[in-house]
Amino acid sequence: MLQFQIDRVDYQIGDDRSQIGVFVIGPLDRGQATTLGTALRRVLMSGLEGAAVTAVRIGGVNHEYATVPGVREDVLDILLNCKELVLSSRSRDTEIGRLVVNGPAEVTASDLQFSSQVTVVDPDRTIATVADGHAIELEVHVERGVGYRPVDRTSEDAAALDLLQIDAVFMPVRRVNYTVDETAVGEGGSARERLRLEIHTNGSITPDDAMAFAANQLISLFQPLATLTMAEEPGQEPEPSAESQIPLEELNLSVRAYNCLKRAQVNSVSDLMGFSYEDLLEIKNFGAKSADEVIEALERIGISLPQSRTTA
Repeated sequence: MLQFQIDRVDYQIGDDRSQIGVFVIGPLDRGQATTLGTALRRVLMSGLEGAAVTAVRIGGVNHEYATVPGVREDVLDILLNCKELVLSSRSRDTEIGRLVVNGPAEVTASDLQFSSQVTVVDPDRTIATVADGHAIELEVHVERGVGYRPVDRTSEDAAALDLLQIDAVFMPVRRVNYTVDETAVGEGGSARERLRLEIHTNGSITPDDAMAFAANQLISLFQPLATLTMAEEPGQEPEPSAESQIPLEELNLSVRAYNCLKRAQVNSVSDLMGFSYEDLLEIKNFGAKSADEVIEALERIGISLPQSRTTA
């Protein structure tokens, strides 16, 4: 199997704590670079777990079209600013951050007070601007999730008038670009390729970790296929023979034997095939003479019953 190498050729951190990592993977056989790049890009963009603000409560506000006295931004602007907050949460439960700021002040993400489970990645992110003599009280709800989640108007939290829901973008990877370059021809004249993968994250995860998480997801996806064993189709039950379909009346049994079998719910030869000689003797009022009569009648059509019942 062709061995390839992974090199990180560039790494940058932006002013907003976002991160960019550029990786070169190769050499690969022709076609493998596109296959690998497409799969990794899809998982990086939509399969990684992240944290996001899902709801906001603003003191004295009960709908998103209101304004806050003494605050430059209206409620919609504040909600959008909260939506842009970059956070990292280690908790599976909803975490709540709160702030109370008196003006004049510029309210930033660093003013939010969270538990130790939540880290504010970009503390300089502006939330609102408060004028002198005014104040703002804010509460944000942070959850973990995957992909994009629109507001659920039917949820219990949405029923609270003063809790303003936000469409949540959990994706920690903002952009992924990849290109395929041809390299030197390998042994046997086959061409080689090299994958150049550029990963942009919001800073809550490093490009290296994002690549590792995406690769492990793909491994988990394909692992069952590597040990695939097709389950055998259940065998079809053999069709009953023509002899077994013969009704009890056609065996020409004596009246005594016939009536005893009927009372025992025996209506055809197929019903009798589940009996042994001992089973016949246990039928009420069914003696050895009647049992011998049944055995002889079955033998005439090519069917024999065991003498004793089979024990497991």
